[in-house]
Amino acid sequence: MILNGLMAVSDALWGTPMIVVLVSMGLYLSIRFHFYYNFRHIGFHFRNTFGKMFQRHGSGQGSVSGFAAACTAMANTIGVGNIGGVATAIVSGGPGAVFWMWVSGCLGMSTKACEIILGQRFRVKYSESMDEYMCDRSFVMRNALGWRKGAFLLAIACFTLGPWTCSVQTESVVGALREAFGIDPLWSAAFLGLTCFVTIFGGLRRISAVMERVVPLMALLYILGGLAILVQHLPQVPETLELIVRSAFTPMAGVGGFAGATVKDAMRYGIARGLYSNDAGTGYGIIAHATARTDHPVRQASWGWGEVFLDTIVVCSVTALSLLLTNSYIDYPGVDSASLTTVAFRISFGDWGAWFMAIAITVFAWTTIIGMYYSCEKSVNYAFGDTRRNRRATKVYMIYYMIPCVVLYNAKADALWAMTDILSAIYVMITILFIVTQRKEIFRLFNDFWFRFLPAQERGENPPVVAYGTVPVKGERK
Repeated sequence: MILNGLMAVSDALWGTPMIVVLVSMGLYLSIRFHFYYNFRHIGFHFRNTFGKMFQRHGSGQGSVSGFAAACTAMANTIGVGNIGGVATAIVSGGPGAVFWMWVSGCLGMSTKACEIILGQRFRVKYSESMDEYMCDRSFVMRNALGWRKGAFLLAIACFTLGPWTCSVQTESVVGALREAFGIDPLWSAAFLGLTCFVTIFGGLRRISAVMERVVPLMALLYILGGLAILVQHLPQVPETLELIVRSAFTPMAGVGGFAGATVKDAMRYGIARGLYSNDAGTGYGIIAHATARTDHPVRQASWGWGEVFLDTIVVCSVTALSLLLTNSYIDYPGVDSASLTTVAFRISFGDWGAWFMAIAITVFAWTTIIGMYYSCEKSVNYAFGDTRRNRRATKVYMIYYMIPCVVLYNAKADALWAMTDILSAIYVMITILFIVTQRKEIFRLFNDFWFRFLPAQERGENPPVVAYGTVPVKGERK
């Protein structure tokens, strides 16, 4: 009964209107940005993202390096959504869902860039309680729109409901470890909860330090594993790519254990799972990148391209092709989520493949739970302000945050994904409101960087950044 209700609400929120809004917003922003965050200036974006992976310091104000902030953000994006989410999208929407994932990713690059710019523009510095730059949806709602009461209620809703969506991560971990090693789910959930708690207890600097070491390494290993499957099935790759494109525009009939899917199913699940994977439009980019040390918010926004490219175009594609090339989504009708991807790797590499996937899923889920904690913590920080109460509340919140991650490890995957979709849809609506109302400020900073700040730097000058970050703004006291 509850599952049916959740599924009904999820389907309603992620129906045609939401798909149209997301695609239209991504297209509009891409055009207004002159496709700078899609396929233009890729060399510049690469140099300012992956090209600075080993640069520990940067010019400008901030709490951590731009790369460390990006790794904290990618802990949210590169996770079980790339493994279990992609599998669920293909099972429910067919191979065509992969195409719509790519579409949501390409257009989402501009949306993610907007989030990063907003996070840098409306961030504040907590000097008394944390010595940290920060921003989240509530800070933007107050500082940009002046909605203090709404911002406070939003903060409470975010830190109250946010932890429950992490149950998706735990469910995927216990399923993968049971599939590969036969480990009791209770022990898996307990170990995951304990290690996550120890990490988040160290605060932003420990979180970012762990993320910038673990996330790139695990992503690279997972990509190499997926590429090995592609090499094994190299002759079938062109046919599989053709199937993805064809199924995106024509219904796919049922075959084997696959029940079939309509074009609407492909769009709905592809865009929804693509969004959950890369977080473009949900507002998480506002939170993670507000801490970054940078000389201009638009420079940090290059990660709008970098994150989405690595997450959706690379990692999600590796998962999707692994499932389609091994035919696991057809031959194993009773398996879903991350367990299905584990099956695909077992088909290709035997038990070694299943063991590798179990470890990969565990690490990805672990980093995502930690990254999500940081996002939820910013709502706690907003609610309690830059005070001693904030420090005490944060410590208590760590315990609350871990409860659903550990307790709901055996919940049904369908119910957990429905809950996640509902909360993601609400976040999308709020983020779109911010982008629409602040579009003039976003484009002002964009034009300032590309047509004044960057050319001046190339001439050897260092012009001051046009007002952004920690300056008095609407609704904020001087």
